Amino acid sequence: MLNNRMLEDIYTVFWRDWIVLKRRLTKFILSRMVAPILYLVAFGLGLGRSITIDSGNYIDFLVPGIIALNSMNISFNSITPVHAERIYHKSLEEYMLAPIKPVSFVIGKIAAAVLRSLISSSLIIVLALIFGASLLFLTSISNIILFISILILNSIIFASIGFFAAMTIKTYEEMAQVNTYILLPMSFLCGTFFKTTTLPDGVRFFIELLPLTHTSYLLRSLSTGVDIAAISPFVLIIYVLVTFMLSVKSFEKQEKL
Repeated sequence: MLNNRMLEDIYTVFWRDWIVLKRRLTKFILSRMVAPILYLVAFGLGLGRSITIDSGNYIDFLVPGIIALNSMNISFNSITPVHAERIYHKSLEEYMLAPIKPVSFVIGKIAAAVLRSLISSSLIIVLALIFGASLLFLTSISNIILFISILILNSIIFASIGFFAAMTIKTYEEMAQVNTYILLPMSFLCGTFFKTTTLPDGVRFFIELLPLTHTSYLLRSLSTGVDIAAISPFVLIIYVLVTFMLSVKSFEKQEKL
């Protein structure tokens, strides 16, 4: 249970990151618009004109995948500065010396990453509507809540992965390799730009174990009206619990060093 002291500690960590984001909000918004616009133009309006999808236009299929992909990248990269604070600036030690429990610090950092992800995802939804996408989840309050909940779960997972990496990886170059070897393959294979049914069975089995695949399934189901896969929410919840626990344990280990 979260007591008042823990809530205050979480809020303190979160508020520090919010102040930083607030000062750079305009630059953050503008920079977050570049990649989605390129995806919508190149894949949605360009390549998408020659692609037929059972559930409707390709751009309607594409947008949920872009949102899932965006929430993964933003939440992970939002935690990257923690690595610099630990390795280069040595400012993470200030948090370790402060009377803040490790779990409060981790929750505060992850909450700030989730906020960045939701802001960026909102921008993509606005851009998608401008480009003519049809997003059925916007017609129902319950579906909007489900859509946001799935985004939050996905953001927590990859923010937690980012935090764990920041606590365990020793150099900036190795931190960048996480993007190359983990995030980049998921970006293109986890049902973001095409259906996973087109993949070979062996590859598909492995891809469907990954969290981004289930996020793409769920967001696309809500956006296009296709039935939701019952197992996908449980997969995301399991990932949330495991990755969050690893994050807390990794920070506790740093405190003992």
